[in-house]
Formats: sequence, structure tokens, C-alpha cells
Amino acid sequence: MTETNRDGRGRELVGRVALVTGASRGIGQAIAIRLATAGAAVAVHYGSDETGAKSTLAAVESVGGTGFLVRAELGVEGDVDTVVRGFEAGLSGGQFDILVNNAAAAPAGSIDDTTPEQFDHLFAVNVKAPYFLVRRLLPALRDGGRIITISSVATRMANTTQTSFAMTKGAIETMSRTLANELGVRGITVNAVAPGATRTATNGSFFEAPGFAEFVAERTALNRLGDAADIADIVAFLASDNARWITGQVLDASGGLHLGPRLR
Repeated sequence: MTETNRDGRGRELVGRVALVTGASRGIGQAIAIRLATAGAAVAVHYGSDETGAKSTLAAVESVGGTGFLVRAELGVEGDVDTVVRGFEAGLSGGQFDILVNNAAAAPAGSIDDTTPEQFDHLFAVNVKAPYFLVRRLLPALRDGGRIITISSVATRMANTTQTSFAMTKGAIETMSRTLANELGVRGITVNAVAPGATRTATNGSFFEAPGFAEFVAERTALNRLGDAADIADIVAFLASDNARWITGQVLDASGGLHLGPRLR
């Protein structure tokens, strides 16, 4: 039988080790805590928010989990090397089971507003870093492991203020499909999760503009904004044995944002 926590959730990831990038806040923080709740040991990666990362690690430990911090700024020269060194030091040369590519640079704006420097930074953080992190860590990833990358509902919506950002997320969705085909012989599944409008502690003010939260909810099939726990639960499912037959997929995690008009 699967172990359960005090809240009744299963501990289906006992004995497994995960690395979650961008885990100092928001969705990444929720994912790290959720995986720890399921029994995984979690490496908490962060770029500059050490206070937030320590808060994540404390929360991991508060649910009975274990973990360690990995500091590395992404989008700069040697970023992947720094992540791998810190992660391997925490692993003490061991192997791991779950890689969650969550860290990402925020949208830079429309095509009129995005500078070449912003464009390059977006692709460096959102595409190049996860791609080469996967490449470097594949030897340490156990057969039957999981690679889960956070995409965005922006890839299926024509949002003119997020063109370059949506391009980066489209790239990692393609990466996930092709890697799934390549790594399936090792039993490794590779999937992407695409959140929609998701309110977190760090972006909550964005949704406080008068009427905006209601505007988004009205255009969402489930009639509310998402929260970080919604996304974390989906990631935990994909990381578990229950998702062993799902690979090369993009799971829409938007609550049905912009599925179409409500006719009644």
C-alpha cells in the first residue's frame, strides 16, 4: 500500500529525488513542497531570492521532507555548469529521478517593445538553460525518471503582448515531444504542463486591477483563477507511477481558459 500523509495524500514518491528550478517562490515553490509532501527529497534551485529559497526548504522540511539549496542565476555564461555543480554536490555523486524545469524569464512585451537583448535573455533562460540542463543531467537521471517542463497557455493563444515569451514556451513543448521519443527506451517520460492565469503570492497584485480577475474568470471554463497548488498537483501526478504511460504531451493546466464563448 502507498503511504499517506496526515492530510490523506499519498507518499508515492518516497525514495525519489527531484530538482525543481526556480523554486524560491510561486509555482516552483508550490511544486517543491508538493513533491516533498509525496515523499521526494527536493533540491530547491533559485537565482537570487535566497530568503524565498530558504522559506521553500523550510516548508519542505515541515511536511516531513528533506532537501538542499542550489543557487545559480540562469541566462548567464556558465549557468548550467553552476546548477549541475551545486546539484551534484547535494546528491553526493548519486542519481536522481525527477527534473522539473520551472524557472523562466517573464514576458518582455509585444514585438514593438521587445529589444534584441530582452529576446536573447528570454531564450537563454526559457529555452537554452532547460535544454542543456537536461543534456548535462541525463547520465544521473535514473531509468524510469521524469522530466517535466512548465510551459504556458500562451502557446495556444494569440496574445500580442507575449509573442517572444510564447515562442520560448513553444520551443520547450517541441523539446518535450522530441525528448520523449528519444528517452522512452529508458522508461523516462517527458511532458510539459501549460498553466493559464495563475495567482500566486508574487503576482497577486497583477490580478487586483479592478475587474480583471472577474474578466479572466468569466473566460475560464471552471470560472476562477488558478493557483499554484493546481499546477503543483498536476506535476506531482506526472512525477508519479500513475503517469507512467503519459509522455510527449502538453497538459493544459488553465482550467479551460478561452475554450470558447459561453452561450448560456
